[in-house]
Amino acid sequence: MSLPTVILKPGEADRIVAGHPWIYGNSVLRLTAPANDGDTVQVKDHRQRLLGTGLFNSQSKIIVRMLDHDRIELNSAFFKARIKAALAHRQRWYPKATSYRLINAESDFLSGLIVDKYEDVLVLQTSSLGMDKRKHLIVDVLQELMNPTAILERNDMPSRKFEGMPMVSSVLAGEAPASVAVKLNGLQFDAVLAEGHKTGLYLDQQANYAAVAEFAKGVEVLDCFSFLGGFALHAAKAGATRVLALDQSQEAVDAARRNAEVNGVADRVRFETINVFDWLKSQTTHSPGERLIPRYGLIILDPPSFTRNRASVGDALRGYKEIHLRALKLLKPGGILATFCCSHHVDARLFEEVVIAAAADAHKTVKRVAQYSQAPDHPVIPAIPETEYLKGYAYELVN
Repeated sequence: MSLPTVILKPGEADRIVAGHPWIYGNSVLRLTAPANDGDTVQVKDHRQRLLGTGLFNSQSKIIVRMLDHDRIELNSAFFKARIKAALAHRQRWYPKATSYRLINAESDFLSGLIVDKYEDVLVLQTSSLGMDKRKHLIVDVLQELMNPTAILERNDMPSRKFEGMPMVSSVLAGEAPASVAVKLNGLQFDAVLAEGHKTGLYLDQQANYAAVAEFAKGVEVLDCFSFLGGFALHAAKAGATRVLALDQSQEAVDAARRNAEVNGVADRVRFETINVFDWLKSQTTHSPGERLIPRYGLIILDPPSFTRNRASVGDALRGYKEIHLRALKLLKPGGILATFCCSHHVDARLFEEVVIAAAADAHKTVKRVAQYSQAPDHPVIPAIPETEYLKGYAYELVN
């Protein structure tokens, strides 16, 4: 098998040898032969030592996405082996889940490919041109291994334009249902897979929904940035006396209300469509001499990412501090603040520093009682820091 060879500049191979799959354009010394965008290439260091095989795209900042440290052919057998390995990981570490992320791109050594399993329906995303050109191979393997009733394509994310690809949504196999009744920890969520955020639901919080709900029994709960009600419904099912769930999307709130009805907790969960920042400010602003009486025994902060790049980290940290400062003022002594950050650019230590600063400004003392990460179907590869993005903590308010 003769492949075009990408030669790296001196000093650029170490990160690839250590396991990171991305090669940027400024790391490349030269190509030994022309390569078409989306083609397979082999990669060598400046001393001509083989580093492996990857997918090439001159239109992307990531000019090569590595897939293996050997010289391989990207055929059906390759994808079958990789997808079987990914499935085995979920069956070992997440055996009770019936809906989960089957392929998590770099985490499963398939950079540029995501596949989510919603019961018996699969939703596929290809964020690299090389993977996109091999969709037919991937779909055939998924049908053989998973036997889904349908495979949907949700390639409507703006990031595709950086790879020179159009946004598109379609049905790749089978007949797409209008919605799927997704089971998470014994609760049912109606997912409209052809539209909405991500591929339908935020599966990365599935384990955390159950973990945080353990603090809900017998207390009043505030769920901020509730989306489809994942934390709110789990808290109500776990025995919360009342739950107030806030989200600015009317569409999400309507769907969350339907989910509450289906799960028999609508009498204990109230949903409100509102800007969470505005609501928190209104609840914590009072006149001089007026005393603020906290009412919540559990407050959950699970906002969308406040930053998509390093340049906006400062603004993001100010946003995180604002919501933590105001949430702590609404939390009863002995209550629990469960808080999450889904931005890769804000690491766990920096995120906790924001919480500490907010507590100091609020003249509160908190005690960390739990630490959270993404669910096991979103594996973390330490050599690839980008695979670890979701972090969270639970704090008890001491005083």
